[in-house]
Amino acid sequence: MTRKILIVEDDAATAAYAAKGLAEAGFTVEQAGDGRDGLFLASEGLFDAIVADRMLPGLDGLAMIAAIRAAGVGTPVLVLSALGTVDDRIAGLDAGADDYLPKPFAFSELLARMTALLRRAGPLASAGTAQSRLVVGDLEVDLIARTVIRQGRQIAIGGREFALLEYLARNAGQVVTRTMMLEKVWNYHFDPGSNVVDVHMGRLRRKLEEGMEPPILHTVRGAGYRLAIDR
Repeated sequence: MTRKILIVEDDAATAAYAAKGLAEAGFTVEQAGDGRDGLFLASEGLFDAIVADRMLPGLDGLAMIAAIRAAGVGTPVLVLSALGTVDDRIAGLDAGADDYLPKPFAFSELLARMTALLRRAGPLASAGTAQSRLVVGDLEVDLIARTVIRQGRQIAIGGREFALLEYLARNAGQVVTRTMMLEKVWNYHFDPGSNVVDVHMGRLRRKLEEGMEPPILHTVRGAGYRLAIDR
């Protein structure tokens, strides 16, 4: 089945360049020229991936992505932006993007990153065969509805926190290192020199454990984190 890509880009030349290349690679492409139109189209959940500029008219690209995630849409998002510092990339990924490609870019790299995003998303797209629910003790993570329930209470989890929790739940009982999380959740293959993982894990722990016993998210000193209920 042909994969459908949404490009949200206000620069006509950049949008045409990316759209032409993706179409030639076999994708079906739809375009939006501002953040509001992009949000409207993306919220329908009909696309396999989204390519989005960061500086968009109508609605900033990061705000658009955050709104998409808040709406429960898990479509992979690749940000294209002239803002390419480490802090810029971290801000994009924290907003809910899955990858970040600075401008100017080579189309071959854009295509390779898009293919990687779709490959990672592929198992969840196989209805009827994919695992749709992860259970760790009294914690339930619904990958389709993107809901988290512990001890019968639904917990509000943001897009990046949900991705972290899903990765931890898939590796329940095992130590997951900070490097592993940077690579699998942020798609970073280098150390950004920040405490971004620890900050997100602190927020996630508070949400999962506030008013509930026993602890479920454990810090393994000098190693990483482990999701488990120890009896």
